[in-house]
Amino acid sequence: MTSMSRARVARRIAAGAAYGGGGIGLAGAAAVGLLLAEVQLARRRVGIGTPDRVPNARGLYGGTLPTAGEAPLRLMMLGDSTAAGQGVHRAGQTPGALLASGLAAVAEQPVELDSVAQPGACSDDLDRQVALVLSGSGRVPDICVIMVGANDVTHRMPATRSVRHLSGAVRRLRTAGAEVVVGTCPDLGTIERVRQPLRWVARRTSRQLAAAQTIGVVEQGGRTVSLGDLLGPEFAKNPRELFGPDNYHPSAEGYSTAAMAVLPSVCAALGLWPADEEHPDALRREGFLPVARAAAEAASEAGTEVAAAMPTGPRGPWALLKRRRRRRVAEAEPTSPSGV
Repeated sequence: MTSMSRARVARRIAAGAAYGGGGIGLAGAAAVGLLLAEVQLARRRVGIGTPDRVPNARGLYGGTLPTAGEAPLRLMMLGDSTAAGQGVHRAGQTPGALLASGLAAVAEQPVELDSVAQPGACSDDLDRQVALVLSGSGRVPDICVIMVGANDVTHRMPATRSVRHLSGAVRRLRTAGAEVVVGTCPDLGTIERVRQPLRWVARRTSRQLAAAQTIGVVEQGGRTVSLGDLLGPEFAKNPRELFGPDNYHPSAEGYSTAAMAVLPSVCAALGLWPADEEHPDALRREGFLPVARAAAEAASEAGTEVAAAMPTGPRGPWALLKRRRRRRVAEAEPTSPSGV
């Protein structure tokens, strides 16, 4: 599917989400049914060895840094098992811990990490998760990172419904004053047990949802980072290295790869990225595009960020597409006890 075709499909899904539609599909029902059967079979075959307990990474990172009397930055993780860090054994290997440690290093300020992410969650669980975030006694998080979408595909959630819940979550968090970065739907075509031609169906379905998610998020004032291609070629080349024991969730190295892609956008959302990198670089094929086209291009390339850029015009909302340089994120450990 071409970028322009994917942009049209993504725009239709996002429009359906905005106006209450629920029947726009991502692929043929028969093909999706076969795909789901393959995915479920793969999970049964290789499901042994995954830690059932998700490591508790909550706590303070960078606690030895000077604070000048200021409160630590607050980072909140929302979404599914990818956001929670299922599949690894140590807290420091989870994406939340990796992001908190990296953010603390860039900001030169301690970061308090919390999470309401739920393994197995679909986008409709974001309503509950956001309510937990905003009902707490503490201040609103400075930055929220959401990773969600894979379960929406495997549970046959209509794409319009999926995007509607995600857009609503972003809107509520932004209204409350939090910055929001969303890691879009990963590429289910990388699951080792899914074979062609269903691998192609999985990739196409995942990318369509990722593009539609991007439109919904950007229109609500958030920004997205594509995880689809990131978890595609790199995972396909090194499946034993980047997948965990169940060959379904990422390994420690896989989560580090994802965190490296998301960290620059988290820093940029908080105004912490170098100013000279905030301008589009033509050599890296960055620039201003209609949001649907930017969403389609981002769904096809690793670590690509999309953020709102201009008011709505004749061709619809515009966005800035960035291919930010990644920074290495080492395994992190909190400087205060976990168990929040």
